[in-house]
Amino acid sequence: MDEETKAELLTFLIVGQLLAYARCREWLRTDHLIESCQMWMSSNGANSDWLDRAKLVEASRPLAEEALALGFPRDEAGLLRLFNLDGGWFLDYRSPVVQKIHMRSLVHLEGR
Repeated sequence: MDEETKAELLTFLIVGQLLAYARCREWLRTDHLIESCQMWMSSNGANSDWLDRAKLVEASRPLAEEALALGFPRDEAGLLRLFNLDGGWFLDYRSPVVQKIHMRSLVHLEGR
């Protein structure tokens, strides 16, 4: 995966973390994050090695915690608006919140 694709996957994982936290006040378990990676890659025709995926899974929680601190939606209804649900669980990149999370993902990947 190139850096842009990694940033899109990381953005998806962060939003998934935020949605799980809004629903149950718990972060996603590693097995759920791995499954989310596989679903996203299958939906987007992407491939990566396990180490790249593991690094993105590991980064998703601290970045989600940062997103909470920056005032991103905390309720399930607000977080669901981050998705374009017409064609499946695809993030709506027209959303300013998704754009901010994506930018933060890019910054994280540049700083590794």
